[in-house]
Amino acid sequence: MKLLLVKTSSFGDVLHTLPALNDLRRHRPEVRVHWVVEEAFARIPAWSPQVEQVIPVAWRRWRGGVWQALRSGEPEAFWRALRGQSFETILDAQGLIKSALMARMAHGTRHGLDRASAREPWAALLYDRTHTVPVALHATERLRRLFAAALKLPPPHGPADFGLEAARFVSSDIHADGPTLVFLHGTTWVSKLWPVAHWQELARLASQAGMRVELPWGNATERQRAEEIARAAPSACRSLPPLTLEQLAARLAAAQAVVATDTGPAHLAAALATPTIGLYGPTPTERIGIVGRHVTRLCGPCPLAPCRQRVCPLKEQPNGCMRALTPQQVWQTVTEQLGM
Repeated sequence: MKLLLVKTSSFGDVLHTLPALNDLRRHRPEVRVHWVVEEAFARIPAWSPQVEQVIPVAWRRWRGGVWQALRSGEPEAFWRALRGQSFETILDAQGLIKSALMARMAHGTRHGLDRASAREPWAALLYDRTHTVPVALHATERLRRLFAAALKLPPPHGPADFGLEAARFVSSDIHADGPTLVFLHGTTWVSKLWPVAHWQELARLASQAGMRVELPWGNATERQRAEEIARAAPSACRSLPPLTLEQLAARLAAAQAVVATDTGPAHLAAALATPTIGLYGPTPTERIGIVGRHVTRLCGPCPLAPCRQRVCPLKEQPNGCMRALTPQQVWQTVTEQLGM
């Protein structure tokens, strides 16, 4: 059987799909999966042995320069890649109008979430068959249930298995001088940032315990923040050079623990079964928080939390929910996770 899976973004959402693919592999190993995914995350589907072909799409980049994209011929090439082959089943696991339209481009029976289950209810009108999945479930479980309904698999049971072995990412190039913590300090929303002073104090606590701290970054702002955090404990902290996705996975897999804000790489750390402490405030954890065998989610108290706002609505004391998570509280959780 040939399956076209449409799950384009984001980092965490793409990772959340892997347990459903693992279920599929256990029950229907003959299914050949072709996955449509945003170009920035195209390496992730290749980590699953169930995926035969990755079909990158550059929707985000095309949206930022429509005419340039049309002149490049990339959208037409993407359309031809979908129209040039037939699929027994097409599964839109995104639940958006744009992903449903991508599913419509291909030949095959189109499955997706029904109006009550999809993030954008109108997307359900573009499917041949729709399925009901409770919206209150975590994203990983929703995807597992959607796969089970669309592909006639047994109902999912047991914890989500991402199927990622840390050993495949660990590199011989990594030589840490002692136990290592990774701080994932970057995030897309200003309201989800943990104060730099808190990161600095946590770095000092780690240094006093004989641990090393590694600080990845993804852009100039994050690099500046990483260097600022590192200055608090220069003998123990290191701002890393730019990393590929596989190199980042190797650092996360080799670490003794990871402390992270609500960001995509946090889901990768959790999926690799590295002890991961997630720091949350404005975003709900029940449906999109990190999940894994060694995960702790800390939520800052606030009467508005989770407010789901990119900028904190409390003008007089912004990001109070994140500031309420103290370095001492986070460090205690790290020591408990590691049995120190």
